[in-house]
Amino acid sequence: MTAERRATVTETINAYSKRLMGFIRRRAKSDADAEDVLQDVFQQLVGHSEPIEQVAAWLFRVARNKITDRIRKKKPEALEDIFGSDDTELGLDWTELFPQEGINPETEYLRALFWEELATALAELPAEQREVFISHELEGISFKDLSEKTGETVNTLISRKRYAVLHLRERLRGLRDELLNY
Repeated sequence: MTAERRATVTETINAYSKRLMGFIRRRAKSDADAEDVLQDVFQQLVGHSEPIEQVAAWLFRVARNKITDRIRKKKPEALEDIFGSDDTELGLDWTELFPQEGINPETEYLRALFWEELATALAELPAEQREVFISHELEGISFKDLSEKTGETVNTLISRKRYAVLHLRERLRGLRDELLNY
């Protein structure tokens, strides 16, 4: 890396690190995760060889993508953690599609298909609904903690999650029916 490039990268990091960290911290599960994401963003900046016209937009887009990647990687081991038979709110028992014993390539394929569809359905949600659903259902953060973190009332967060659940229920019902009739 040339001295000029190094100076530009250092200047960019100094100029945007505080704002970017605030953005990431609001969306990350913990401060440690936020710091990891920030480091990943700046590593990608250092490794990026093409000129970047809108640096701020690029940095925030990369941060958003890194956060999404981390969320997707932290999938629960057991599907009943999300869509268990006692989850009456969703009204879908996904665990019947994925037996816990005797995992085979077909089961792995079905799980991958499910996660892909869930990710697509989550991406269709408004950001507020998606973030509440992911935080509460996938990351296990309580509504009280979410309220403190976001400044929103618990009732607002519950309402947002409810809309997300309704969308996901409708969106994933077709996949469930298709897999049950397979």
